[in-house]
Amino acid sequence: MLDDIAMRHKASRRLALAAAAVCILAISCGRSRVAVVDDAALAAADVDPANWITYGHTYSEQRFSRLQQVNEQTVSQLGLTWSFDLGTLRGLEATPLVKDGVLYTTSAWSLVYAFDARTGHLQWQYDPHVPKDHAKFVCCDVVNRGVALYRGRVYVGALDGRLIALEAKTGAVVWEVQTTPKDGPYAITGAPRIAKGRVIIGNAGSEYATRGYISAYDAETGNLIWRTYTVPGDPSKPFESEAMRHAAATWSGEWWKAGGGGSVWDTIVYDPELDFVYFGTGNGSPWYDRLRSKGDNLYIASIVALRAGNGEQVWHYQTTPGDNWDYDATEPLMLATLTIEGWQRRVLMQANKNGFFYELDRETGKLISVRPYAEINWATGIDSNGRPFENAATRELKDATIVRPSSAGAHNWHPMSFNPVTGLVYMGVLDATSLQAVTPGWKINLHDQITGLDRAYRGPVREQWLKMKPRGWLVAWDPVAQREVWQVEHPAPGSSGGTLATAGNLVFQGRADGKLQAYRATDGKVLWEFDTGTGIMAPPMTYQVGGTQYVAVLAGWGGPEVLGNRATGKGKVGPGKLLSFSLGGSATLPHYERVVPPVPTPTFHLAASRTEIEKGRVLFAAFCARCHGAEVVSGGSVTDLRFSATPTHEMFEEIVRGGARRVLGMPSFSEDLTSPQVRLIHAYVLDRARESARIDAAPR
Repeated sequence: MLDDIAMRHKASRRLALAAAAVCILAISCGRSRVAVVDDAALAAADVDPANWITYGHTYSEQRFSRLQQVNEQTVSQLGLTWSFDLGTLRGLEATPLVKDGVLYTTSAWSLVYAFDARTGHLQWQYDPHVPKDHAKFVCCDVVNRGVALYRGRVYVGALDGRLIALEAKTGAVVWEVQTTPKDGPYAITGAPRIAKGRVIIGNAGSEYATRGYISAYDAETGNLIWRTYTVPGDPSKPFESEAMRHAAATWSGEWWKAGGGGSVWDTIVYDPELDFVYFGTGNGSPWYDRLRSKGDNLYIASIVALRAGNGEQVWHYQTTPGDNWDYDATEPLMLATLTIEGWQRRVLMQANKNGFFYELDRETGKLISVRPYAEINWATGIDSNGRPFENAATRELKDATIVRPSSAGAHNWHPMSFNPVTGLVYMGVLDATSLQAVTPGWKINLHDQITGLDRAYRGPVREQWLKMKPRGWLVAWDPVAQREVWQVEHPAPGSSGGTLATAGNLVFQGRADGKLQAYRATDGKVLWEFDTGTGIMAPPMTYQVGGTQYVAVLAGWGGPEVLGNRATGKGKVGPGKLLSFSLGGSATLPHYERVVPPVPTPTFHLAASRTEIEKGRVLFAAFCARCHGAEVVSGGSVTDLRFSATPTHEMFEEIVRGGARRVLGMPSFSEDLTSPQVRLIHAYVLDRARESARIDAAPR
């Protein structure tokens, strides 16, 4: 296989020369082919490698750049050219866009920036002033994955559900529209996409009582053009479409009272050849079918195709029918034309959370091929109709069940890339397990998460599960043969950042420990690395200004402190930064090392029995751990409550129920917790602080 790839690489040199000739004729390799980012520019983005004008580089979202000034021979000379401190310790997940020497990106809390892409000089910054307490309705950190460019404007989805159009030159607001119920449990973390003058946007929220949908807005005016729901609503009311009528037959009970889920929180891809919009949908609300509804529950955990003009559903493929394990189908979708069994096939590819790599006919949605790319135990395979052969034990969830992949997925939102010369897809893979257990006596709470997961479970299965340590890899996958070609193991779990492939026979990827690395695309050999000092989740991208190729990436580790019921990874938390590299770059970064001092013994006292403290532990796991960390140990992005000073303890209830610190991102839980319950949580926090202080003070 590697010999085969070497031959493809030789062919790539010929292809690159031809592409270079086209580039010289069309755009002089450094200037935009057209004056503005319009439909023609987006459709021809691959011919203009100097710019990166849409999320996945092109409409195909292959994240492959034809630039090759930085290549396997020269990458050792790559160095930091400039950096910018984004002033946050929260997660950074955006893909920067570049148009004519200006770089546009986002950071936590949906802030938008425009930089001189050559020097890093800040041209403008826009703050949408998202209410900080809206973080309560965000499962997985206050992140944003980037902007869209179109006709002199920059479009961003804000965390509180607004879609905002800005002037690209100044950052001034042109229009904004609320795309979700105001103050409802919805959020936007994904990047918008552009399709024929329409801004396409989804939203997140399937851990809450939400009903998923995707919307199209007029890019000029902000007027809603169409909205397509992903799960049926109250059947006593008219269905919005025949697709919803069909879906309702696959649900049971009173599912709509909990929303149903199916959020379109990340991947959206436009196919100009077919004029289709493809997207993936999230898990059902709640997670478990015994709490939600029996049946397939269309269209949760599905890949769906719509007509771009009116939002009418064309086809769907459900990757995990009746999803019971948080196996969203929102992972990146990628378009390609592959030769399969002697035939040219227009395919849509996805490395799904559930551990299977899918290839679908993108015109019909029919399954072409599917193979597991990671170890799984929830299913043994896929039948000829595309349905999984399920492991009954994982479906039944008696007591608690260990399920692989975990609810973090064998692959998640982190973008993958495809090199059409090597014929390989490059992606991060996570081997981890979830302890799936249903909350005893679960009831819907419309004001907070409604997963139904018992995050406080301490039964006998837990000890076995704790011994299963997560592992992560960068994998090169042959989508034609549906097999792994090479892999490189990462030193820390959860370190599968997004990838970039280039014509220089390189793959770039960041890691949880802060290392940005370049690999040889044909065999995975590490050729270069740079220590950013901060964990990297975001995908690198590349652009060219003034004849110089740059590689840029956002470094900033975040996400939920607890995903499922396990603490998330060991990412290196530090000041979030935007970094740009070029050959010969010699800039440096100030050294940063997060120092965690010994936990001080609290001087505040609150009388509580062991029984009360245990009740507090259960409540903390359900309401607090997602941000403040498992067992009150924070990863660093959010306050570690073990270090709370006496004034904080004195106003504990005022903070938790009264919202005294909502402007700092701590929401009020007055509708979720009673005063006696807050007291129980407080007792548990103090107990953990004293226990940690004793351990830290003990001789070593």
